Amino acid sequence: MSTAREKFSSQAAPEVLAALRKIAESQGRQFQAVLDEALRDYIDRQKKDRPRRHVVASFAASLEEFDSLYRELAK
Repeated sequence: MSTAREKFSSQAAPEVLAALRKIAESQGRQFQAVLDEALRDYIDRQKKDRPRRHVVASFAASLEEFDSLYRELAK
């Protein structure tokens, strides 16, 4: 599945860009993918009334994996 992309131009501190490039290289990912993830995380944090997606996903996975344990602990 291909996601539409839009080019934009901006500026950032050299150390921020260097850190993002290092992360991308260490994870074998493209710089733009790491930048996109960072921007999405920032947007999620700004939405104060909703939990972040990765938190909800982790919670759901935990419920699925440990449902019976949680039910026993709730007794």
